[in-house]
Amino acid sequence: MATEVPTFKLVLVGDGGTGKTTFVKRHLTGEFEKKYIATLGVEVHPLHFHTNFGTICFNTWDTAGQEKFGGLRDGYYINGQCGIIMFDLTSRITYKNVPNWHRDLVRVCENIPIVLCGNKVDIKERKVKPKAIDFHRKKSLQYYDISAKSNYNFEKPFLWLARKLIGNQNLDFVASPALAPPEAEIDPALIATYNQELESAAAQPLPEEDDDL
Repeated sequence: MATEVPTFKLVLVGDGGTGKTTFVKRHLTGEFEKKYIATLGVEVHPLHFHTNFGTICFNTWDTAGQEKFGGLRDGYYINGQCGIIMFDLTSRITYKNVPNWHRDLVRVCENIPIVLCGNKVDIKERKVKPKAIDFHRKKSLQYYDISAKSNYNFEKPFLWLARKLIGNQNLDFVASPALAPPEAEIDPALIATYNQELESAAAQPLPEEDDDL
């Protein structure tokens, strides 16, 4: 008898053009098995990962461009069990809009694990510097620099979410999913610098809150 694969609804949000669709399409089987929900104008990609506790599936909801029309309908968020908020490291406005996406997400899905991802780390003209990224610390989210086009850190958000959802920090991925071949190069020296900057930023005290006054 086939065992049921634990499946979670993952809500992917962020400004248009940040690379959300490119990101989900890296996972080839998820791209192959995707379903379109016409009523919401949404594509759902079932992304499977093999862990030391068996297979886990994230039904990853992609907006298919709906966010360009001013936000997403509640139906997109309802029953979401985890989330990824994406912004573009080469566009400051996309980071500035992260709090709006976060607010919409937690209004419908309270207390779900959320990862913040800064995409396009492969592009040399980084505009959002590691020390400027502190929203995740204020809201207890996880943060990763990623590059969808080079597959850099592709699995990290899913691993962090899987550990939270399964409730086990010892969960690990044991086999890599089939990903599309990289379309961009990553400069290892630059990445090393960014990682150091992210670490030192994480050690800094958070700036005083002024938006709550």
